[in-house]
Amino acid sequence: MSQYGNLYLIPTRLGDNPPLEVLPISIKRIIEQLDHYIVENEKTARAFIKRIVSGKSQPDLRLKVLNKYTSEMDKDTFLNPCLEGYSVGLLSEAGCPAIADPGSEIVALAHQMGIRVVPMVGPSSIVLALMSSGLNGQNFGFNGYLPIEKSERKSEIKRLERNSSEYNRAEIFIETPYRNTSIMEDLLKTLHPNTKLCVACDLTLPTEFIRTKTAVDWQGHKEDLHKRPAIFIIQKT
Repeated sequence: MSQYGNLYLIPTRLGDNPPLEVLPISIKRIIEQLDHYIVENEKTARAFIKRIVSGKSQPDLRLKVLNKYTSEMDKDTFLNPCLEGYSVGLLSEAGCPAIADPGSEIVALAHQMGIRVVPMVGPSSIVLALMSSGLNGQNFGFNGYLPIEKSERKSEIKRLERNSSEYNRAEIFIETPYRNTSIMEDLLKTLHPNTKLCVACDLTLPTEFIRTKTAVDWQGHKEDLHKRPAIFIIQKT
């Protein structure tokens, strides 16, 4: 029987609301037990852990930072505590680890090393948006970020719209919050008037906004999306 520690995939909040309003008590119990973590940002991870378990010793925490600057050599050592019998927590900056998140590389490594992966329940903006959109939850695709360059972005919007129509599929994507206004303008200029568009932003927060309408019905709508974390879903029937 393996004596390895586990890799716990620990969801975080989507915004600055009280943690246990959106996270189950099981998250608190696991954080009470763990001192080893893999995180995107050490400062915010420490603040989150302290918010969940205020009495936890900060000097005892062992945090490894996983971001675009982390070398492959360093990543290969991040699960060494598991091999020594200590469990490790993987934290995202927002929502669920390994979903639109670099943590998937660590999860893949855990499987290669024979380490048990334990996903924990928590908010995923992608899932919450799809649940509340009224669009096809039986057949959907997540497409990450669209291209930044305008002409390429419009071509990609048209491609996703064609795929949605051909396969009866909801197409989901995200955008950097400060580009929300720009992407919304491109969507309304590019989509067929009858294509449905769901915009879901500030999910789980008091300012939450979720609306699904046809592209033509979105015309003239003045909802301010600037710098608000958002999910976009389109479906052409």
